[in-house]
Formats: sequence, structure tokens, C-alpha cells
Amino acid sequence: MIVIGLTGGIASGKSTVSRLMAELGAVILDADKVGHEALTPGTEVYREVVAAFGNGILLADSKVDRKKLGEIVFNDPGALARLNAIMHPRMFRMMEQRLAEYRGQGVPAVVLEAAVLLEAGWAPLVDEVWVTQVTEETAIRRLRERNGLSEAQALARLRSQLTAAQRARQADIIIGTDCPLPETERQVRELWQGLQTKLAKESVGR
Repeated sequence: MIVIGLTGGIASGKSTVSRLMAELGAVILDADKVGHEALTPGTEVYREVVAAFGNGILLADSKVDRKKLGEIVFNDPGALARLNAIMHPRMFRMMEQRLAEYRGQGVPAVVLEAAVLLEAGWAPLVDEVWVTQVTEETAIRRLRERNGLSEAQALARLRSQLTAAQRARQADIIIGTDCPLPETERQVRELWQGLQTKLAKESVGR
């Protein structure tokens, strides 16, 4: 089984690439969804997060208001570090277990989509790191159009993550998505074909 770690800055096209990979046959393990699972009311992670940030982050049904929590941590590096210290180790173990299950099922290719793959120290879970990349201007425009953020809010989210250059230094593959969709699709198809070749070679070598 080949595990691809798909990462990149916010609004850099990760979801688009992930969707294209799913259409080609990859199994997608979405770290954001794992984070949602980890914050299910009653879990150890949930209790620790509420203890750290207070009941003010909760909705009426006792679920964590991720938007409110995001507003807190994206404007306070210390708060972000506290949240990450609670979430990231637990999420690592959850994803490690999920990958082991996929391996046991004979799944050939998994894409672990994670915005903070590198920052969180999750790279040991993957065989290759693929990074989606756009200019800061494009990311800000997408965030304003897609999420309704102000320019200041968009910048705060971008600056809370690694820079494009820092990610590029740790990437095996860089996918530029600051282009028309057909060009992104072409890049992904070529990369998928390359994975199929690697899987075929591994199968012959067994």
C-alpha cells in the first residue's frame, strides 16, 4: 500500500486534488474529519479541549463550535499551540489505526489529506508528501470568496501555517493549483499513473 500525504496551505487546492484522486481510485483519509471524530462530546479529547478553552466554545447541543474555537486559536499562537498539543497526538494514533485497517483490507493507495501534516509531525505516517501550492494573493481571494473572511482574517489563517517555501523543502511532489482546473486534473492524472507503476513494480517484487 502506498500512502500519500496531501498537504498545503489553506485554500491551496487540497480538496480539489483529493477529490480527483478519489475519482481515480484512491481511498481518502481526511484529517479534518478525524479531528471532528476526536472532538465528539464525551471523548477524552473533547473534555481536555473544553477544560482548556471553556464552555464558551460550546454550541447549545454541547458540541464544540469549531468556528468560535478557530477565531480564538488563529489569533493567539499560544492558544493554537495548546489546542495542537491536545489534538495532534490523539489524531496521529487514530489515523495510524485507520491506515493499519486499510492495509489489512488490501487497499492499494490512500491519500491522507491534512493541512497540518508537516507541522503536526504526521509525516511518518506517509510514504510521499504532496504539496498543493498557490500564491498568497490567490489564497486570500479564495478565502474571501469561499469563507466570507476579511483580508485580515484570511491573512491570520495563512500566517498561522508554514510558508509555501517551508512546505516545498519537505515535499516529494509540488502541485501548482494556481491554474485552470483542467491543468490541475492533468497533473493529478500523471501522478496517479506514476503511482500505478510503483504499485505494479512492488507487486512483481513480492
